[in-house]
Amino acid sequence: MARTPSQQGSGPRQPVARAIPAAPDAVLREEGKLRRHLGFAALTAVGFSDIVGSGWLFGAMYAAQTAGPLSVLSWLAAGALAMLVALVLVDLAARMPEAGGTVRWPLYANGPLVAGVIGWAVLLSVGAGAAEVTATVQYLTRWFPGLHTGGRLSLSGMAVAIVLTGVFGALNWFGVRLFTRVNYVLTIVKTAIPVLTVVLLLASGFHPHRLTDHGGFAPYGWSAGLAALSAGGLVYAVNGFQSPVDLAGEARDPRRHLRPAVLTAIALAVLLYVGLQLAFLFAVPDSALTHGWRGVDFTSPFGQLALLVNLHWLALLLYADAVVSPGGATFIGLGISARRTYALAKNGLLPRWFLGVHTGSGIPRRALALNASVMAVYLLPFGTWQDVVGTLGNLFLLVYATSAVAAATLRPVGEPAGAMHWIPPLSFLVATLFVYWSTWHRLHLTLPLALAGVPLSWLLRSGRDGLLSRRELRRELRDGAWLPVWLTGLLCCSALGSSGGLGLLRGPYDALAVLLFAAAVFAWAVRSGRRHVAEERRPGVAHRGS
Repeated sequence: MARTPSQQGSGPRQPVARAIPAAPDAVLREEGKLRRHLGFAALTAVGFSDIVGSGWLFGAMYAAQTAGPLSVLSWLAAGALAMLVALVLVDLAARMPEAGGTVRWPLYANGPLVAGVIGWAVLLSVGAGAAEVTATVQYLTRWFPGLHTGGRLSLSGMAVAIVLTGVFGALNWFGVRLFTRVNYVLTIVKTAIPVLTVVLLLASGFHPHRLTDHGGFAPYGWSAGLAALSAGGLVYAVNGFQSPVDLAGEARDPRRHLRPAVLTAIALAVLLYVGLQLAFLFAVPDSALTHGWRGVDFTSPFGQLALLVNLHWLALLLYADAVVSPGGATFIGLGISARRTYALAKNGLLPRWFLGVHTGSGIPRRALALNASVMAVYLLPFGTWQDVVGTLGNLFLLVYATSAVAAATLRPVGEPAGAMHWIPPLSFLVATLFVYWSTWHRLHLTLPLALAGVPLSWLLRSGRDGLLSRRELRRELRDGAWLPVWLTGLLCCSALGSSGGLGLLRGPYDALAVLLFAAAVFAWAVRSGRRHVAEERRPGVAHRGS
């Protein structure tokens, strides 16, 4: 008898709901090939390494420009918001440990329409890895001129980028143990250099009066601390904590290890970011503050500060880390996205051929090869396409919202009232703000792309199973229409709001309007999801999955 995902994996688990469809035998066979080797340390390293990318080189300067010394508290707020969203993800992953679970939960909770849109968004977000590879090659031009010319990769630069993509794919190819060991090395390097930067800059240029001079602790008002979360890019700097969740199917004990691993990764990353922020605030020379914190502008903030205090060797290390950090992000991203692509094959959005897990390595190699190929295609010189690639990673933020809905919808029957009754709605509100704060510059590209997943999902399934009946279309719209409405509403709010839009909705009223809209959509989504779950539970009712 086939088991539900909540029954798979190690250790006893409490069933989430009978409505979760039983997995086909073919899926269970492939799931059984996964190697469950990841413990607390490995999962923490994956989360930390994915959070701390090359953004740390600029995050402190952008935060200081937006909020001045108040930016220190903004980092703590960003970490708290990330933890709120993470609690939903780890709760779902501990109860339903699957490889690529973030792609599966929308199918269980709201059916094929929501799963199809999220699956399409996840497929598109694979292209974001191409932006990281491009960044790696661009930084290499310091030592190898000619790889990046005219604002784009040259032919030789493209060749290097494609080779690097192949190398990162190969390091993921031979099993989760090798993946873990390589990531340990990358994590040590990516941690040691910023920690060394903090220590040496504080020792060489410690000026604590910077916290009160040049306009005081909050020179641009306390509201600037909230603005730094979006305009300063702080909420995106702490993004990446979801990576261990998508490896839940390969964790030794998801119920025991996932929550502490993800929360520890966020805490360590925020601690590092706070240290970097303080080092930047204390080390900036007074000559650079003539026009206040908003006038501080460095092309390579920590590298130039290191040169100002005669730490030339540290500057060299920082430029080297600018190559290692995005390269490490590409390595992790390829491995994680392979699990999501594998999960899309389980959903039926991709051909079942991509469901294969290699017996010897326990890696979904076909999904990995597909993702590496897609990244290589994104690296080709298709006009302004590379300008779009950098925004595609933003599509994964949609998973945060659908996971919050799934957590509320799939709550175990008879579960005692507790934190997980109020955390999912708060998480959905935070996730909505994360998307809104992406700014109109990104959203006017990414949200229409996500909305294209609605007709594409129907077309794919109609081509495979025949045309959907009117009754099926009505049922799917009833269960999942909240998602396209949510996306369309966010697009309108972004166009009218103060995050890069027309400014007709001024802050903080634009954020308040977004929150009220999100609260209404969340109630609708959970109500629709519970109706979907109840119908799936009824015997003798025919349904077509994604």
